[in-house]
Amino acid sequence: MDHYSNPQHKKTPDGAGYVSTHSAAVNCVDDIDVFLKIENGIVVDALWDGVACAISTASTDIVCGLLIGKNEKEALYIIEQYHKMIHEEEYDSSVLEEALAFMNTSKQASRIACATIGWNAAEEIIKEKK
Repeated sequence: MDHYSNPQHKKTPDGAGYVSTHSAAVNCVDDIDVFLKIENGIVVDALWDGVACAISTASTDIVCGLLIGKNEKEALYIIEQYHKMIHEEEYDSSVLEEALAFMNTSKQASRIACATIGWNAAEEIIKEKK
């Protein structure tokens, strides 16, 4: 709830060097932009902005926090483990920290898109940057 009430990474970047992608949901209010700043293969900053439901707001804010300081390989691994968790596959919980709060999201299938919108956007940016 803290990441929904007081998102730490919700803002549009001031400086240059950010790569962004826009994501919008068909079944929800979610309409967000995710911004990553990657220098020498390291995610040095991760931000997002837009309108999002509680689940999207919290999960996107959490992924931004988790990726900062990680190299591209580590970041993609974290995202992969999150997706495995969401889809009830075997996953490495040691890298997910607060994102573990979403482990039962699959019980409400309509919320999977909300819980993954920011993660998918971050993954897209990292893969395009490589």
